[in-house]
Amino acid sequence: MPRSTLLPALLRRLGLLLLLCGLLLAAPLRAAELLHTHAGDASVRAPLAIAPVDDAWRAALPRDAKLATQAYLDRLPKEAVQRSDAYDEGGYWLQVWEVLIGLLIAGLLLQGRRTAQLRDWAQRVGRYAVLRDGLYGGVYGLVAGLLMLPLGFYKDYWREHGYGMSTQTAADWWAEWGVGLGIEVVGTALAVAVLYAVFRRAGERWWLWGAAACSALLALMLLVSPVLIDPLFNTYKPLEPGPVRSAVLTMAHATGVPADEVYAFDASRQTKRVSANVSGLGATAAIRLNDNLLNRTSLPEIRAVMAHELGHYVLNHGPKMLMQFGLLILSGLLFCNWAMRRLFARFGPRWGTQSVADVASLPLLSAVFAVFMLLATPVFNTIIRTQEIEADRFGLHLARDPHGFAEVMLKLSDYRKTDPGAVEEFVFFHHPSARHRIHDAMRWREAMGTP
Repeated sequence: MPRSTLLPALLRRLGLLLLLCGLLLAAPLRAAELLHTHAGDASVRAPLAIAPVDDAWRAALPRDAKLATQAYLDRLPKEAVQRSDAYDEGGYWLQVWEVLIGLLIAGLLLQGRRTAQLRDWAQRVGRYAVLRDGLYGGVYGLVAGLLMLPLGFYKDYWREHGYGMSTQTAADWWAEWGVGLGIEVVGTALAVAVLYAVFRRAGERWWLWGAAACSALLALMLLVSPVLIDPLFNTYKPLEPGPVRSAVLTMAHATGVPADEVYAFDASRQTKRVSANVSGLGATAAIRLNDNLLNRTSLPEIRAVMAHELGHYVLNHGPKMLMQFGLLILSGLLFCNWAMRRLFARFGPRWGTQSVADVASLPLLSAVFAVFMLLATPVFNTIIRTQEIEADRFGLHLARDPHGFAEVMLKLSDYRKTDPGAVEEFVFFHHPSARHRIHDAMRWREAMGTP
C-alpha cells in the first residue's frame, strides 16, 4: 500500500470497526441496564415530587439526629427511591464499560502494528518530534472519541431521557458532542506533545517527571476551562440584583472570597439537575450557579448550596486536590512503568513499539493507566468525598440552616442513591450519600439547639 494512502485506509478500517462496535455494544449495554431498571421505556416517569412540609413540621422533628434524618428520607416516594437507586447502580456498570472500550481501542491500535504505522505517518508529516507527537495525539483523540460514541450517546442522551433528567433535543446533543470531540482532539494533541517531550528528556525517570507534567496540565485545565471551554456549552450572565445575589455575596465577603459578582448559567437547556460552583484558583474565583438551582429551590436551599461551594474555595480544596491527584497519578505511572516493561518484553516487537518514550506506545499507556484507575476507584472517590464532607460542614456553619441543606439533598435524590451500604458508598460514591449528608445537618441542628 502506498504510504500516502496509509492513514486514510487506517481510518476507513476504524470507521467499519466503529459501526461494528456500535452494533455489539447495543445489546450488552441494554441487558446490563435492564438488570436494574427500565430506562428508556415509556413507563418511566418524570422525577416524582417530594412530599412538601412547613415550618411546623420542621419544628416538630425529633431532636435526635438519626430520627430526624429518617423523617426527611421518609418523605421520598418509594418509586423515586427505587429509580434513583437503579440510576446509580446502572452507573457502576457504565464505569466498567468505559474501561473495557478503552482497552478495545488500545487493542485495535496495537494489533497489526497500526499504532506504529500511525506514528510513522505523523513523523513524515510533522517531521519534528513535538509535531509528530501532537499529530499522533490528535488522531488518537479522534479515534477514541468516535469509538466511544455509542456508549456516550447511550449514557448522556438515551439514558438521561429515560430517567427524565435531560431536556436536550437530539440535534442539540449532537451539536454539543461535535464541539466536545473537537476539544478532545485539540486537547489530546497538545497534552501528548507535552508529555512525550517530557518522557524523552526524563529517560528512566519518565514516571516521576510525567506525573509532574500531568499535574501541571491538570492545573492549567482548571484555570482555562471556566474561561474558554464552559462558555462553549452554556451562557453565563451576571445575576440580577435581588435576595439571592445579596445572600451569596454576603457569605462570600464574610469568608474572604475575592468575588464581587455572581453568575448564572442556562443549564436547563441540557438537564434538570441543580448545580453550582466557585471556579478558579486564587484571585480568579468566580461564583456560578445554574438556573435550575434558581428555579427549583428556595432561598434557604440556595444559601445552603452556595455556602458549601464557598467552603471548597475557602478550604483550599482546589490546590489540595491537585496535590492528592498528583500523588495518585504518580502511583499510576509507577504501575504503568512496572506493567509496560513486561508487556514490551513479550509483545513489543509484534506491536512495533518497545519504549515508553515512543508515542506509538500511547495506546498501551492509556490502557494500563485506565486499569490502574479502575482499581483505584475507591481511593479517587474517597479523595473527593472527604472534601465534600468538609465543604458540607463548612457550609452548615456559614449558612446556619440545616433544613435548607436537607431539603436540597432530597432534590439530589432524583439521580443519587439515598441510602447505599457502607462498602458501596466507600467504593462508588464521590459524594456522600443523602443519608450521610442529612444526618450531618441534623447532628449540627441537634448540637446547636436550632429549631
